[in-house]
Amino acid sequence: MRVLRALSGALLWILASVLGLVAVLLCVTVVLLPLGIPLLMVTRRLFATSIRLFLPRGAAHPLKTSADASKSAAKDAVAGLGDRLSNVTGSDAAHTARKRLKKGAKRVKKVAHA
Repeated sequence: MRVLRALSGALLWILASVLGLVAVLLCVTVVLLPLGIPLLMVTRRLFATSIRLFLPRGAAHPLKTSADASKSAAKDAVAGLGDRLSNVTGSDAAHTARKRLKKGAKRVKKVAHA
């Protein structure tokens, strides 16, 4: 798959180079300038796409891969938390929850008075 991406990136880069040369020649001709400028913009996009094909998936789409990694990390964390909480008895959990609620209520009162 990686070789196929690199090959398609190379072919797209060659196509963008030829298209860029044609666009520059059109821009030199003043009459064909309105055709050359949009063609230069298309060439720029083709170059960007070809470079993105050369890069690995993580470098080409960093936000998507980081979202995937954070989802898997969250699943692992929740699974580990469930294992730890299964060992706690009901009365210990209730006692801890009451304690945290009381501390939270004190903090809210303190902030409200300030």
